[in-house]
Amino acid sequence: MDNINIQATDRSPEIAFDFSSNKFAIRGESYPEDATTFYGKIIEAFDSHLTTVDGGGIEIDFELIYFNSSSAKVLMGLMDTLEETANRGVPVVINWLYHENDDGMEELGEEFAEDIEAAVFNMRPLAT
Repeated sequence: MDNINIQATDRSPEIAFDFSSNKFAIRGESYPEDATTFYGKIIEAFDSHLTTVDGGGIEIDFELIYFNSSSAKVLMGLMDTLEETANRGVPVVINWLYHENDDGMEELGEEFAEDIEAAVFNMRPLAT
């Protein structure tokens, strides 16, 4: 599967999905005009890849500055898929990176972490 590398824009995040190394990242702001359209093919490829992973681990970094409610719905779906993958026995590490003075993004990470049991969920403050 081809890697996905999308540069960030004013309204959409950087997407860096390296399927060969199982390292993934979503960075920046996420409030595209239509989140379903922006994320649709990305999530489809990601979900398809995860069904084929049977060894090794998955690591994904979320380094978001802001996201809207439609992006939050996509993120919740990603978290569910990652948890399902971990429940199949695939090691999954989720890194929630936030600026140390961004209490809102820290709290959102803590909320996502509450629903994660099988995957490892790391909260990582970034120095500003």
